[in-house]
Amino acid sequence: VYSILRGKDLETEKFSVELREKQFGVLKEAQQKVLNLQYWHDFFKAIRLAGFTSRKMISSNNNLLFAYILYLMGRLEYNVDSFVLRRTIAKWFFMSSITRRFTGSPESAMEFDLAHFRDVTDKDQFIGILNSIADSVLTGDYWTISLPNELATSSPISPSLFSYHASLNMLGAKALWSSQKITDFDYPDIVAHRAPIEKHHLFPFEYLKKIGFTSTRETNQIANFALIEWQDNAKISDQPPQEYVPIVEENFSKAELKKMYYLHGLPPDWFLMEY
Repeated sequence: VYSILRGKDLETEKFSVELREKQFGVLKEAQQKVLNLQYWHDFFKAIRLAGFTSRKMISSNNNLLFAYILYLMGRLEYNVDSFVLRRTIAKWFFMSSITRRFTGSPESAMEFDLAHFRDVTDKDQFIGILNSIADSVLTGDYWTISLPNELATSSPISPSLFSYHASLNMLGAKALWSSQKITDFDYPDIVAHRAPIEKHHLFPFEYLKKIGFTSTRETNQIANFALIEWQDNAKISDQPPQEYVPIVEENFSKAELKKMYYLHGLPPDWFLMEY
């Protein structure tokens, strides 16, 4: 990039003032497009459509920025319909987030992906390539083998956990043992002492310690967390699940509990199982 901005002709290897001025003109025009606030805000509609409603759910800035590059390409270079573009970028962002596509060597990964668009001439080809890449990654084996292994972690910033929370948002799921959707608690203008919903240990830490589980890797497995209202989290405190769950369940019908536990990945009578 530095050589190009200096006015280097990649074919002749020579530099020229005319080419340098031309390349800076291209850069200036591109900068205005990239920094266009309307484009940026419209792009975030796609991110929210993917279920990522909070900055805390974004585990990779590189992933976000590359998705923005693709959004601008679709909008400005290929004139993709806004509805189609939003859904496609949402799918792409979810795929690249859950698979950590740009975590290891982001520059190489981006260069590899951009190479697919060298011969693209229309919007249908552009959308087709994005969908093809996403579908080739999110295969049946990924969902049944790779992802379950990635979910066996205690990392609080796991991309697979954030993507799971994004899925709950897309499905309109309610917080566990709550009458309100998780997205109902998304009001950034209000700053309170505690967040409206919190990650709750289904098997509380102190309870686990009493029965022999003491390491963070054991107690903080992401499967042991669920999103609940902070008031419920405070009431539950360190009670074992077989004691507190029957109490909180009294507020809901069997049908409501069945749907709630399904969305939160909890089998029937999970609270009676051994940890």
